Amino acid sequence: MAKKVRIALDAMGGDFGPSVVIPGAATSLIRHPDSEFLLFGDAAQIEHELAAHPALKAVSRVVHTDVVISMKEKPSQALRRGRKNSSMWLAIDAVKKGEADVAVSAGNTGALMAMARFNLRTLPGIDRPAIAAVWPTARGDSVVLDLGATIGGDAHHLVTLAVMGSAMARVLFDIERPTVGLLNIGVEEVKGGEEVREAADLLRRTDMPQLEFIGFVEGDGIGRGDADVIVSEGFSGNIALKAAEGTARQMAEFLRSAMSRTWRTKLGYLFARHAFKALRDKLDPNKSNGGVLLGLNGIVVKSHGGTNAEGFAYAVDVGYEMVRYDLLTKINQMLNSDDSALALMPAAQEAVS
Repeated sequence: MAKKVRIALDAMGGDFGPSVVIPGAATSLIRHPDSEFLLFGDAAQIEHELAAHPALKAVSRVVHTDVVISMKEKPSQALRRGRKNSSMWLAIDAVKKGEADVAVSAGNTGALMAMARFNLRTLPGIDRPAIAAVWPTARGDSVVLDLGATIGGDAHHLVTLAVMGSAMARVLFDIERPTVGLLNIGVEEVKGGEEVREAADLLRRTDMPQLEFIGFVEGDGIGRGDADVIVSEGFSGNIALKAAEGTARQMAEFLRSAMSRTWRTKLGYLFARHAFKALRDKLDPNKSNGGVLLGLNGIVVKSHGGTNAEGFAYAVDVGYEMVRYDLLTKINQMLNSDDSALALMPAAQEAVS
C-alpha cells in the first residue's frame, strides 16, 4: 500500500479562509483518497466547515492558532509578527519538521515566500526561489516561471530558473530534454535588457543536457506553446499571468453576452453547448490554479487568494502530484549532478566575460 500524502493547509489563507479551503480539500480528497490533512487556523471556524465534510474530517487533524497573516501585510512585517504561531508559518513548519509532505496556502504571496524561504531554506546552488505553474497552451501544457516570487534578477538567476523549470517539465511531462524559451519583447538577439541577453548567451554556450534552449519567446508565444518552459523574472511573469487570466474572463463574458443576445443565438448555443462548455473549462483560471515554489528545501504550493473551492482543490491536487512525482528529489539531483547546468555555467560565464 502506498504511503499517505500528508498535506498541511493554511486554513485561514486567501480572501475566504476556511469556507473555501475546507470544501476545496474535501474535493481533492475525493480525487486522491490516499491523502491526509493538517489544518492550521481558527479551530472553531475549521470545525464548523468540517461538519459538512465527514470524510475529510476523518483524515484531518486541526491545530488551533489565533494569528492570521492578512493579504495586505508586507513580507517583513508578516515574518516578524506571524513567525512561529501564524497559520501560514505552522503549515510551512510542518513540512520542515517532516510532519507533512507539502504545504498549501492561498495567503499573502510575499509573506508565504518570505516564511518559506526563512524556514525551509533554498536548495544548494539556488539563490532565490520562484513560483512555477502549469500553463495551458494551444499545443498542450507548459511550465512558466517566475510568476511573482521575486522581482528582477541577473543572468545567473534566469539560468537557474531555466534549469528548475526544465526539471519540473521533465518530471510532469515525461520529456527527456524540454525546450526552454526566455520571455522577451522580441525574438531578435539584440532585443531586451542586458540580463536577458546575457542569460540567453549563457544558455547557448553551456548547451545543457537537461534542456534545449530555443531563444527568445514573445508574450503571445506563451499561449501558442512555443516552448515547454517559459522563463521570466517575477515582475514580467506576474503581469503575463494576470493579463492572461483577465483575457480569459473577458472572452468568457463576451461569449456569454453574444450567445444570449437574440433567440437565434440562444438556439445556436443549445446546439453547441457542449463545445462552449469545453471552451469555458479550458479558459477557467481556477482549473490551472496552484503555483509551486521551486528552489526550496521542501514543497510549498501557492493558490490564488480569490479562488473558489474548486480552484483551491486544484491547488491541493498540484501539491499532491508534486509529492507523488518526488519532484523535490529529482530537481535536487538535476541541479547538483556533475553535468548539471550549475556545474557547467561557470565556464560559460568566463567565456562570456
